[in-house]
Amino acid sequence: MGAVLTPFNLIFVLLLFSAAGFYLGKRQALSVSQAEGGPAALHSRPTYYGTLTSLWCAIPALIVFSLWMIIEPDVIIKLVVSQLPLEIQTLPADRLNLIINDIGNLVNGNIVSGKVDAVMQMAADHYHHLRGISHAALWVIVLVMAMGGTLAVWKLISPDLQARNHVEKVVQVLLIGCSTVAILTTIGIVLSVFYEALRFFKMIPLTDFLFGLEWSPQMAIRADQVGSSGAFGAIPVFTGTLMVSAIAMLVAVPIGLMSAIYLSEYANRRIRAVVKPLLEILAGIPTVVYGFFAALVVAPLIRNAGANLGISVSSESALAAGLVMGVMIIPFVSSLSDDVINAVPQSLRDGAYGLGSTHSETIRQVVIPAALPGIVGGVLLAVSRAIGETMIVVMAAGLSANLTANPLKTVTTVTVQIVTLLVGDQEFDSPKTLAAFALGLLLFVVTLILNVIALYVVRKYREQYE
Repeated sequence: MGAVLTPFNLIFVLLLFSAAGFYLGKRQALSVSQAEGGPAALHSRPTYYGTLTSLWCAIPALIVFSLWMIIEPDVIIKLVVSQLPLEIQTLPADRLNLIINDIGNLVNGNIVSGKVDAVMQMAADHYHHLRGISHAALWVIVLVMAMGGTLAVWKLISPDLQARNHVEKVVQVLLIGCSTVAILTTIGIVLSVFYEALRFFKMIPLTDFLFGLEWSPQMAIRADQVGSSGAFGAIPVFTGTLMVSAIAMLVAVPIGLMSAIYLSEYANRRIRAVVKPLLEILAGIPTVVYGFFAALVVAPLIRNAGANLGISVSSESALAAGLVMGVMIIPFVSSLSDDVINAVPQSLRDGAYGLGSTHSETIRQVVIPAALPGIVGGVLLAVSRAIGETMIVVMAAGLSANLTANPLKTVTTVTVQIVTLLVGDQEFDSPKTLAAFALGLLLFVVTLILNVIALYVVRKYREQYE
């Protein structure tokens, strides 16, 4: 029975109830309208009455379901712990948490070998029993609420019921709720990163982080250990990020923008139908494939070309990573720019032609300025994609934080260092680990500044052409 009364099955049954509520609500609306001369006497279309009934069937029940599933584990754990022997209940919090974790593993079947302690087995059985009771109670409460909501709306259905208005208000509340979740999630992410970054800056001065010229986050474990004193200057890391991103944009923006102009203004439908999907395929290739291509093909080509010219080129370089990354983000620029250019009103082009402008003059002086806000948005998206790329940089540019303006040298980026610092079992009390949050916070600030600049450009040209 417990295998049937699962939350997943309950959601499925609730969806069936909601569908039945829609049918009953719509049928009731048609029924009550017969005495008034038919569906035309209804305030709203019959579909809205069905939708209103369905919403009141599902939404209150889903709210109770969500709250129940959030609260249930903590309540069951407290009840299980209260039945454990007193010597276990009085253990320190960290050891008690380990026992609770073992009970959870036993409940989930993760402990498949070895002798299980009798007390632990009893606690796991008690957990199973309480969870079965909880799920059964949840089924009863949710289904009663679903039927109650359906019945309440069903009785209220009449020709004067403003079903459409109520449905639109419910949808509006849902949209506001979704927007609020997105905003609160962003705020939560920023605050969590900011909090950990503050802990880092209590150990490492902010000036050393912002203006330091050496990045070596390894910290000494023993007093006699040398070579791991820790240096947290972020300038080499951000220099590498900007260098790789700049190389990528020098490749992606011209090629992507020119491709968009050709496809939207010059190419016929047959060529466009073939070339545009081929360009967009580039966005679907996994980044690890680009990384392999950069490490095994592009980097050796650059190194061999440099050797032929008598130039010293590192086996891993910013140039190799930037070139391949630029190819990867071409679709971000070309597809968005193509859509924006096609959205420019034909009347602007016709007006330019009427004044004697040539095709190329119309594109340069009318179409591109009018589409510039969208083009800037596409370029900004490409920049964000370039700054956030990790795999290509790891495989083609390396991990060394060198402060250099030479693209033929090994460099690293912010995202690569964040991943490197947080890989494996880490202590979140050391400057080495907390440095990842400081880098993340600084990267967020830089991205925010780029967004503000782009927004200024978009608003300036939008006001000019609207």
